[in-house]
Amino acid sequence: MTHAESSTPPPGDGTGVAARQAASLPVLLEAVLSVGSELELRTTLQHIVDSATELCAARYGALGVVDPERARLTELFTSGMTEAEKAAIPHLPDGRSGLLGALITDPRPLVLEDLGQDPRAAGFPPGHPPMKGFLGVPIRVHTEVFGNLYLTDKQGGGPFTDEDLALVRVLASQAGIAIGNARLYETARRRERWIEGAAAVTTTLLAGRPAADALMCVAERARLLADAAAGVVLQPTPEGGMEIVAASTHGDPGDLVGTAIAPGSAVLEQLLGGEPVFIEDSATDPRMTTHVRERFGPSMMLPLQSGGQLIGTLALPRVRGGPAYDAVDRLLASQFASQAALALVLADAQHDREQLAVYEDRDRIARDLHDLVVQRLFATEMMLESTRRRSSKSPAGDNVGEELGRAVDELDSTIQEVRTAIFALQQPPTDAPTTFRGRVLRETGGAAVLLGFQPSVHFAGTVDALLPDPVAGDLLAALRGALAAAHRRAEVTSIEVEVDAVPARVRLTVSDDGRTESGTRGTTLTWEAPL
Repeated sequence: MTHAESSTPPPGDGTGVAARQAASLPVLLEAVLSVGSELELRTTLQHIVDSATELCAARYGALGVVDPERARLTELFTSGMTEAEKAAIPHLPDGRSGLLGALITDPRPLVLEDLGQDPRAAGFPPGHPPMKGFLGVPIRVHTEVFGNLYLTDKQGGGPFTDEDLALVRVLASQAGIAIGNARLYETARRRERWIEGAAAVTTTLLAGRPAADALMCVAERARLLADAAAGVVLQPTPEGGMEIVAASTHGDPGDLVGTAIAPGSAVLEQLLGGEPVFIEDSATDPRMTTHVRERFGPSMMLPLQSGGQLIGTLALPRVRGGPAYDAVDRLLASQFASQAALALVLADAQHDREQLAVYEDRDRIARDLHDLVVQRLFATEMMLESTRRRSSKSPAGDNVGEELGRAVDELDSTIQEVRTAIFALQQPPTDAPTTFRGRVLRETGGAAVLLGFQPSVHFAGTVDALLPDPVAGDLLAALRGALAAAHRRAEVTSIEVEVDAVPARVRLTVSDDGRTESGTRGTTLTWEAPL
């Protein structure tokens, strides 16, 4: 028997058929109510196969979920098989061949008295229990074939009848409605989770996280949402390839970070062009070239781009043999990647605005110091100098003159310190200094971390204009040596650095109050170079 064929009841058996149909009606109604009682998809599918098996008094039942793109079964829900029978089967059929494949390519009801006699049968895998009678019916959700319902071995040894086929077709019709509702519910829940995840990522990134932490946040959240084995972020390299810069896994990411895709890869061309890449099995796909591909199966590689700017790629591989990503997974993950890319761009822009605000504030402080503090100090110095000169003419003015002279020197030193502070405020903190003043301040700032205090620095003359690069390099080397020597001396609490440049020569003087090996306190080292 083939499609919709069955045995014809003998004459005079109409009363028995009617009686069996009447007896089956309550069972059918109960089965219909059962399959529509759940909203969770997997529970609904198991209810369907259990109800169909009971409705037709079959020994075994199965419901295969069809992947229309690959023309194969992605999941198989069974009924009637014991755990021992399941464990004895190395792998369940995938629908690529045999009668299960025939129902996928030709989704019409199929009834057979002995499936082993059908030429389309491909046999059973090792350990599979023997089966004879067969009934198969497609389950449609709207116009799409969602899967197929299979029943085998009617209890009592007889074949499946037209009545069984009619009952299963009614059940399959109602199952399609129940599956449609369950899929809508599941899709809504998945969409809600992805939206919440994207919102959480955006909130975290805009909280001012460093760039490395931001990429790790995107990788980790996406891995959890996609139920992936790993979440990784790749960024373009100067050589034209792509490298993993952040990785999140269930355990130690191991050698994932630093793994690079070499230029010229077919996958790389798509990624750099901003196109998503969907892979069924990373370990066997010839487009995958990295050494870590062997541990992964289905994978999505999604561009992180916003406004035409490619930030990188978000890759979400699953374990070998894991379920493939369906169309909903791909859509939601792509939307998440777009939202994450926008959040990364906004976070970077926010960081730039904060840095700009810091620079503007420092520039304002520098202007205030220069316009107010330095001018007032300079005016006070002039007044004291004038007073010292007048007092030196009086007979009792020697001591007063000495005191005023020291006051003038202190004010001059303070002015130099404030000017140095103004210069430091005007330098971007993350940029390498290009002027000699900036390089000296960087050396003393680095020494302050080891010394526990900031060395005092004074500049005299236009050092940036007068010093050529070779002389500046020699003086910086001498400064590093002097600071290191001062750090090795005992009880050092202060260091003074002075750079004095005139048109003919430049002098570097480094003084400290540390105790030498001979027990004396205070050391002064001086270097001079002609200009």
